[in-house]
Amino acid sequence: MNNFYPVNDYGPLMPGLVMAGVAIVHVFLAQFAVGGGLLLCYFQWLAMTGRSETARIFVNGYFRILVLISFVLGALTGVGIWFTSIQVSAPTIGQMVFNFHWVWATEWTFFCLEVVAGYCFYRYHTQLSDRTNLTLLILYAFAAWMSLFWINGILSWQLTPGDWLASRSLIDGFLNPGFWPSLLFRTIVCMTLASLIGCIVVNVIPSLDRTQRQELINRAAHLMIPMLAMPVLGVWYLLTMPDDSRGWVLGGSPAMMLFFMISVGASLAIGSYALIGLWMQKLYINGATATLLLFMAFGATAGGEFVREGSRKPYTIRHVMYSNGIRPDEVADLRIRGCVTDDPYPVVHEKDLPNDTVTVGAKVFRKQCAVCHTIDGSNAVVHLTASWDEDQMRMNIAKLQQTKPFMPPFAGTAQELESLVQYILWVESGRPSSWAQGMNPETVSQISRWLDEAGTEPAEARSIR
Repeated sequence: MNNFYPVNDYGPLMPGLVMAGVAIVHVFLAQFAVGGGLLLCYFQWLAMTGRSETARIFVNGYFRILVLISFVLGALTGVGIWFTSIQVSAPTIGQMVFNFHWVWATEWTFFCLEVVAGYCFYRYHTQLSDRTNLTLLILYAFAAWMSLFWINGILSWQLTPGDWLASRSLIDGFLNPGFWPSLLFRTIVCMTLASLIGCIVVNVIPSLDRTQRQELINRAAHLMIPMLAMPVLGVWYLLTMPDDSRGWVLGGSPAMMLFFMISVGASLAIGSYALIGLWMQKLYINGATATLLLFMAFGATAGGEFVREGSRKPYTIRHVMYSNGIRPDEVADLRIRGCVTDDPYPVVHEKDLPNDTVTVGAKVFRKQCAVCHTIDGSNAVVHLTASWDEDQMRMNIAKLQQTKPFMPPFAGTAQELESLVQYILWVESGRPSSWAQGMNPETVSQISRWLDEAGTEPAEARSIR
């Protein structure tokens, strides 16, 4: 069944870009919250066993930062992800909730435990014994990591659903091929972020002298040592990816490969500094250098999230749903009855559109293109098609999955495709007040033949045969 959902128009910003901005910030903050709990447990243990006299000062100061970032900013961006993702791709979120509602409910209970344990420590730690405080921090760290555990299963399922495609089993979907390398890799990222922020916090605690700061920094650096395993986990994760997705990352898509190399390069620089400088040479790191490394870690996180999202194309859920929210098994039917025939929502500035043909084209654009493109803003269709003449535009869109294999097949009638072409040409011409209304029957017939030649399957499915 083809459903329609109201969507926001972000003007020159494509909706996917808005969602990505919110998601990257939230992922960064959430991973810090997980790693922060592990780092606090370590430093609380150092303090209570007498291994570090200054660790207690660090615990008190660091937890205030953790509460501010994870409980406040993390919670706000978490709500922001739900809001923007529903605005951008309601069908995708609906499918994820439908299949994993109990997993999400379980994750929510661990989030509640995380908040309660964290608040109890924040409010009462000065009145409690060291052992009780460590217990609270262990509860906090465990609950935060379990939140990562449950969410990781859902996110990795989008790219590597594995046996779930045949069994529809919750276990098969959750423990998918990409689950373990992704979980272990993210855990190491969490520890690294917590360590880098720890180095910044140490530098702003006024009661510490340089010797005490250096000791705490070198202790915090212990959590960065697992970065040595990142290359192995990264290769493992790449091997679990479908062949075409791995191809995008390793050169098939220049943009994706660029972000992949940014992520790898930043991680390598941070890991090398941690291993050689902080671990082997016991160097002191000031606040400015620690902040620079943290920004590099943010860049690595952003690059990694871009690659994770982009490598799923042309799907948002592999073999289940295309990036525009249309299911693969709907395409053939939509080729007959149309993708916007029953669309009840007006398009933005519809009164400015010159005729019904252009209006239908605007609706087709919104249904099939607007998640990843704007009409003339960022990643604009008008710019991407600027070098095509009219017939080439018609053919390339009709054979879209062959024109660009990371695009889904066009899911509409020949008349709707011609309407989309007319809408693009109208915008390209400066949005004139009048525009030819009619459709050339020969043109529509040619488009229909191109659609039949392209078929209804994505490029990777056709290449297997």
